[in-house]
Amino acid sequence: MNDQYLYSFSNITTEEMMFIKEITQNLDPETKNRFMLIYGGKRRDPQHILITGLLGFVGVAGVQRFLTNQIAMGIIYFFTAGFCFIGTIIDLVNYKNLANEFNHKMALESRSFIELARH
Repeated sequence: MNDQYLYSFSNITTEEMMFIKEITQNLDPETKNRFMLIYGGKRRDPQHILITGLLGFVGVAGVQRFLTNQIAMGIIYFFTAGFCFIGTIIDLVNYKNLANEFNHKMALESRSFIELARH
């Protein structure tokens, strides 16, 4: 499969692209296609993390943490106004890292699912 499929993901980072190439390099084209479909449904766009982080300044802090399955941190952010906006500001600066960490986990999860389905 051609790597052009990776460019169909909106705002894909170089780090994310390299990781996906690495974990899919030994897959045949059909399996790689299934992986991309599964992973594409699970990944989070870094821009969505940034936009939901900005919501923390209008009273709904922590949405970015809920999107990345960090439920406990999302609840803490919600009730503390994003640690008095300090945590929200840190998340806004590191929004790509939040998205990359989540997407990394989802890529590994998708790869594991593909491996289980093959056996």
